[in-house]
Amino acid sequence: MLDTILAKIKKIIPKKLYKAIWPLYHFVLAWLGAIRYGWPSNKLIVIGVTGTTGKTTIVYLIAKMLAQAGYKVGYTSTAIFSDGNKDWLNDKKMSMPGRFFVQRMLNQMVKNGCQYAVVETTSEGIMQYRHRFINYDAVLFSGLYPEHIEAHGSFENYREAKGMLFAHLHDCKVKYVDEQQRVCKAQTGLKKIGLHHVKKAIIVNGNDAHYQYFADFWAEEKYRYQLVDQPQALRTENHFTQVDYGYVSVSSTGTRLEILQQKINLQLLGAFNAGNAAAAATVGTYLRLTPEQIKQGLQAISGVPGRLELINEGQNFAVIVDYAFEPNAVRKLYETIKLIPHEKVIHVLGSAGGGRDTARRPVLGKLAGQLADFVIVTNEDPYDDNPEIIVDQVMLGAEKSGKSLNDNLFKIMDRREAIAKALDLAGADDIVLLTGKGSEQAICVAGGKKIAWDDRAVVREELGKLKEELKTKN
Repeated sequence: MLDTILAKIKKIIPKKLYKAIWPLYHFVLAWLGAIRYGWPSNKLIVIGVTGTTGKTTIVYLIAKMLAQAGYKVGYTSTAIFSDGNKDWLNDKKMSMPGRFFVQRMLNQMVKNGCQYAVVETTSEGIMQYRHRFINYDAVLFSGLYPEHIEAHGSFENYREAKGMLFAHLHDCKVKYVDEQQRVCKAQTGLKKIGLHHVKKAIIVNGNDAHYQYFADFWAEEKYRYQLVDQPQALRTENHFTQVDYGYVSVSSTGTRLEILQQKINLQLLGAFNAGNAAAAATVGTYLRLTPEQIKQGLQAISGVPGRLELINEGQNFAVIVDYAFEPNAVRKLYETIKLIPHEKVIHVLGSAGGGRDTARRPVLGKLAGQLADFVIVTNEDPYDDNPEIIVDQVMLGAEKSGKSLNDNLFKIMDRREAIAKALDLAGADDIVLLTGKGSEQAICVAGGKKIAWDDRAVVREELGKLKEELKTKN
């Protein structure tokens, strides 16, 4: 109902006036949400995670690490939501949903007895003031490279949007916690005795070229995690608490890294996940977890839904589902695949519509064309864009990389049919790679409609059909 009313208002009022009042609308909504749910972030230790990539995995690692250490944690992310009692897949098609959603989630975390909340905080969410009236205690920057530029107007605007979260930290109220890390009221100086002051902190990825921009914002404590050749012990360096990490080995079964003088056997595939684990370990250090607690927490995590997720239904080839939808993430994905012994790679991909970074479409096609043996281009999330045009733009990149239509390049608009084709092409020890959706629960089409969808479920269904066909033939 509200969406319909807003659509009508948008048509009636002048475009310039609409643009002027739109930020106010979001600001008021954020304020009303905090009031409606009783300012729940004041009753939790809140960690915000932002950056171009790795956010969802870092949120998940932080939450599961803290839970393994015995704390109750809720979180919101692109892939999963948790209120501290139960986890469920994000079906909103938004990393940081509006309309009171985050405040409602924080309130439920408080009701469920959580000590911590971990909130994936996106640039688009920040631009719509969804971070306002959330009392953050620490904000983490995972890295930055061009993405959503068409939405923000320029890379500088994109960076500044994320910077608004770090500036917001200065206005967040002080909290005190007891020995169980539960937020307590401390109305007088005497009552503060025995309580721990939660210092406002900034945590940055020291290997990113833009880390200093974010580190220059105010904070009571500043942490920097950094990949180095020879990791040293935790120390203070140039006003940072320095957390070094280094690779021990990267293989098809996981990643071994050294951090806080601990050798950690991470079950997650991909060298880039060492950085995500280091980010989580740095948050653990800030929250006073011991190195052993951090190690045990990270080692216990077997995977993140929709992130390099292996689908195994007994077939003689591998199927990997991943959320990667922009060139840099796809490149990293292929670096990981190289570590897995395989024959051919069959890549199913598309690209989103809705004006989302249209320039990346042929680039994605070119990457797939160069790195995969077979490329199948299909529908992803067209929104109000013409899906045929989107697919053709991706196809163009694949063709320029040397792929030939109906030989090693296929255009199949129906995503289920595209997946079925990939599985049919796969032979022993091949890899079928599905990117762009991960664990998302819908495909967004014209008119704001959503079609229920889960790449992982569809793969399992189609693998089941293949099994039945083989039984029938035999």
